Amino acid sequence: MERQLISHLAHRDHPIAAPVSGAQIARLLRRARLPESARILDLGCGEAAWTLRALALYQDATADGVDLSAHAIKAAEQAAEAYGVWERIRLHESAAADFPVAEQYDLVLCVGASHAFGGLVPTVEHVRRYLRPNGLALVGEGFWEREPTQEALTLLETDASEYAGLPATVAAAESAGFSTVYAYTSDQSEWDDYEWSWTGSLLRWANENPGPDADAARAAALEHRNMWLNGYRGILGFVTLLLQRTG
Repeated sequence: MERQLISHLAHRDHPIAAPVSGAQIARLLRRARLPESARILDLGCGEAAWTLRALALYQDATADGVDLSAHAIKAAEQAAEAYGVWERIRLHESAAADFPVAEQYDLVLCVGASHAFGGLVPTVEHVRRYLRPNGLALVGEGFWEREPTQEALTLLETDASEYAGLPATVAAAESAGFSTVYAYTSDQSEWDDYEWSWTGSLLRWANENPGPDADAARAAALEHRNMWLNGYRGILGFVTLLLQRTG
């Protein structure tokens, strides 16, 4: 079962592909205070949950969403129709790192997608290329809430250098010519809602669709749940930074 389909099914009940609640997304977007006729770009948009909320909030804004997953793009198209904003968003099935710099935007979103660029610093360097002077970026990234255990690192198949603490994460984001003008750190309830939704959606789909794909979905859900419950729960944090381009 392909990874993109597993991700699509896992986000069926939590289309926000990050441990952030809808209320906090609205709060971050309002804090952006976008200008009239704002242009928005979402790199690694998934099902475009952030951008669709931005278009609902800023009713004269237009947007581009970019994602490699055909499943996510199709779901984003359906959601844009349901939101009544399909005329104000263009969706592109493409690797986020390959999307051309053809114009400058007022807001660039890149939430939980730094892997597409090779880490946080390359991500913010890339994001900056799309922004107008004084433009804004919403960048969501993991960080160590506390020192990771060896068990957590083994389950995550990584080492401690994968993430940094919160102060170093903020400094890394600002290193590409940004000021952090606001931020939100996800709490444990948001993490739990996200992870139980991710694993539960897959398990429910597997129970209702028996067959080889169901076995693969169930295995992915149980592996992920073990990695979370016995590994990074309470250790890995998530921060969404509202960054303003300087210079």
